[in-house]
Amino acid sequence: MEEYKFQFEKLDAWQEARKLVKSVYKLVGQFPQQERYGLSDQLRRAAVSVPSNIAEGSGRVAIKESIHFLEIAFGSLMEVYCQLQIAADLGYISDEELRAIKPEIYGTSKMISGLRAAKAEQLPR
Repeated sequence: MEEYKFQFEKLDAWQEARKLVKSVYKLVGQFPQQERYGLSDQLRRAAVSVPSNIAEGSGRVAIKESIHFLEIAFGSLMEVYCQLQIAADLGYISDEELRAIKPEIYGTSKMISGLRAAKAEQLPR
């Protein structure tokens, strides 16, 4: 199956965002039961939105559309970090766990920003 790859599967930003989803799911797994349909559900959706929007944007022919989906992915990533901060405030994750995942979020944000900048360079001037 590795012989066939979609364009987005080659993107470092997508690969890192996918890893981040796994990290977020692990953290959410330790949330209290009463959060199953609250913050944990919202956090999982936001995390999944990041690689999903990178993938969707890579399938767009128009550069402006592709950039738009990268911007949505970046916004979802910021939502993930904000919600993890709230989870730490509520005692669902430790400050140490938040500090541990922050470099992963930051690295993904830099990759999305770099991809967006590269796309913007392709726009006619």
